[in-house]
Amino acid sequence: MACFPGPAGPRPLSGGTSAMWWWVVAALAAWALLGTARAGAVESRPLSPDNLLVITVATSETEGFKRFMRTTKHFNYTVKVLGLGEEWKGGDVAHTVGGGQKVRWLKRELEKYVAKEDLIVMFVDSYDVIFAGPPVELLQKFLHFNHKLVFAAEGFLWPDESLEDLYPTVHTGKPYLNSGGFIGYAPYVSNVVQQWRFKDDDDDQLFYTHVYLDPKLREKYQITLDHRSTIFQNLNGALDEVVLKFERGKARVRNIAQDTLPVVIHGNGPTKLQLNYLGNYIPNAWTHETGCGICDEDLLDLSELQDEDYPVVLIGVFILQPTPFFVEFLEHLVTLDYPHSQLNLFIYNREIYHEKHIQEFWDKHKEDFYNIKVVGPEEEMDEGEARNMGLHECRQDPDCEFYLSLDSDVALTNPATLRILVEHNRNVIAPMVSRHGKLWSNFWGAINAEGYYSRSEDYIDIVQLKRVGIWNVPYISQVYLIKGQVLRNQLRQKNMFTQGEMDPDMIFCRNVRTKGIFMYVTNMDDFGHLLSTANFNTSHLHSDLWQIFTNPEDWREKYIHENYSQIFSNNLVQQPCPDVYWFPILTEEACDQLVQELEHYGQWSGGQHQDTRLSGGYENVPTVDIHMKQVGFEREWLKFLREYIAPVTEKLYPGYYTKAEAVMNFMVRYRPHEQAYLRPHHDSSTFTINIALNRKGVDYEGGGCRFLRYNCSVETPRKGWSLMHPGRLTHFHEGLPTTRGTRYIMVSFVDP
Repeated sequence: MACFPGPAGPRPLSGGTSAMWWWVVAALAAWALLGTARAGAVESRPLSPDNLLVITVATSETEGFKRFMRTTKHFNYTVKVLGLGEEWKGGDVAHTVGGGQKVRWLKRELEKYVAKEDLIVMFVDSYDVIFAGPPVELLQKFLHFNHKLVFAAEGFLWPDESLEDLYPTVHTGKPYLNSGGFIGYAPYVSNVVQQWRFKDDDDDQLFYTHVYLDPKLREKYQITLDHRSTIFQNLNGALDEVVLKFERGKARVRNIAQDTLPVVIHGNGPTKLQLNYLGNYIPNAWTHETGCGICDEDLLDLSELQDEDYPVVLIGVFILQPTPFFVEFLEHLVTLDYPHSQLNLFIYNREIYHEKHIQEFWDKHKEDFYNIKVVGPEEEMDEGEARNMGLHECRQDPDCEFYLSLDSDVALTNPATLRILVEHNRNVIAPMVSRHGKLWSNFWGAINAEGYYSRSEDYIDIVQLKRVGIWNVPYISQVYLIKGQVLRNQLRQKNMFTQGEMDPDMIFCRNVRTKGIFMYVTNMDDFGHLLSTANFNTSHLHSDLWQIFTNPEDWREKYIHENYSQIFSNNLVQQPCPDVYWFPILTEEACDQLVQELEHYGQWSGGQHQDTRLSGGYENVPTVDIHMKQVGFEREWLKFLREYIAPVTEKLYPGYYTKAEAVMNFMVRYRPHEQAYLRPHHDSSTFTINIALNRKGVDYEGGGCRFLRYNCSVETPRKGWSLMHPGRLTHFHEGLPTTRGTRYIMVSFVDP
């Protein structure tokens, strides 16, 4: 007689009303089960998750295996792993037939359970499988098949296409058996695998296929296939049927062709990368409500370590083209929040233009790193060979625990970047960096069949930080961290970047994927950004000055005064004379480079009335100057006026909206023996800016500006600060005499 447990287990059959209630419930349940059994719809006996055993095979704990185990642990499956630490003799199943060793191991294991009639056994692969649902759901779906053994199904017939006519006709779903997943009662599964009499490298799927296609055996073992992907979803040949859905705060795979929610997702065949994408979300790895659910797993804690106990890191720096803001790039290496005693540098530079910068860096910081090795343009080494050398430098050093590959077009503005990447403790991980305001980044969310870029569904959300976490991706470049032990084991081949005709980074990523190693990108922190190196003109003395269009954020960081933003938030602007305003605008470095650039050009006007640079050929109030047009900086300077001067104008002169147009943009040079002062005059402008480019009392004496109508003078201009004043009618002014040294100012007549 069956015993039907109540909410708290079996109840005693005595006690008046309680006993009667229990008998009624039991009778109704029994009657319901009897009716169901008669209808032949489902198995009559309820199944507990305690009666479910998941068996898998893995000879090593790959990242795919660890992901598989994490998903089983999430749902509390009981898992038995066969083959760990043993030699794989089952052939290259990724490319040809094989896998029989799995059947042999399973045959041996199931001998323990052949008499356990209530035990449900599920066998699945592990490296390319994830669980998407719990045991209760799995068992309910299994019972609805009303069979003793259920195999996964797929749309491709493998490995013997000649067997196609022997398959039963299927009107919906996938028709062919796949041996990567099956579930059944232990005695039935055991009886099937006990028939294995073949070699380890014979094909397991062909073996199961022959059992299934034999009508007598199919009937004897009550075998069916999961045609509609109710339990097993094989991705190969079904990618257009599978979508990622967020339902009730959970991520699930839905088969939209069959309207099912599979429990087991199998990235069989060439679909490993799609499985990696799904594994970024399933099960609850990331949701809109909770964000990343696995990002804190396996973290290293460096906070309590002494400097000498930090992991040793080799930083491989690669300079492949002339790069703007390169000096700042090198300085970012020095400002990394990581003990420099644990840092080594390998620098590969193929650009002669940057040799002087590297030499200056060496002279200044050679004592800041434990060891520095430089490979210069004279070595004539190509990129792939250099990148191989960088890996090998870490690989051959047993103390090297991590290798950071860093290209010069990556601006790592976050000093904690290296520490964060090390603490994430992944085999290969990249910090996400992208170009400001662009979707161009250092990772691809997907690749096409040829190995080139393909946009994943979530790529834009990741780049724009609408989804934040750690993402398993098929391609990374420009900056990434690799564990040293991975280089010495799985990635020990010396031609990681030079095995084929593709770009070195694509070759590298392909080799990493082939080894079953996951590549991650994290956007959990702001690490920095990518520079654009396109059309970088190195013919100038200070070429970074011309980058205001191409790399505007880096230009601002280098050349705009650190207190500029306080003009709009604090009472920073001064008014030394009526309607004359004084505010910070340029850094000292910007001032110095402008002066050096124009002195390098050297064609000063001489301060004569006759001036062929002007349309009329005559200057009424001449100065010793150089126009921005002469040095090819006019377009960049007008951009500066629009971006940084126009907003100040609209704040200080309410109601006036400038077009920030200017015909006259020039640097003036005052010297006692050349031109010491400027006579009273009006400017041909609506307003004028006058930026001091050097220091009074240091570089020169005297100087300043006097507004005659108000008898008000500004005699102590600050380097990098700008005067702004109306140009016509009210602000008649003069340049006060420079008595010593050389005074430089930058002038623009705005809105003439």
